[in-house]
Amino acid sequence: MKLLTGNDLPTGDVIWWTGSNWSRHVEEAADVGTEGEPLARAEEGARRVNGAYVIDATPTADGPRPAHIKDRIRALGPTVRPDLTLKPSDPAAGSWVI
Repeated sequence: MKLLTGNDLPTGDVIWWTGSNWSRHVEEAADVGTEGEPLARAEEGARRVNGAYVIDATPTADGPRPAHIKDRIRALGPTVRPDLTLKPSDPAAGSWVI
């Protein structure tokens, strides 16, 4: 499984390609297969994402799990306190402001 990730231009938040748009939640990420690199170039060219790149991931019952520790840390959010991790079910997750 391959995922496309990058950073949101206005906020710098880590974002994941869902198949049709971007999300802050890795659980919503879609497998980009072999289309990841062209999609990354197109999305960066359209200025919808910064620093987009393709990563390896493993599908799980809770959604994709990035293969590399760096990307798992990016997916979980702040590393200071585990209770700060963004979850799609959190009503404040969509309006998170830094």
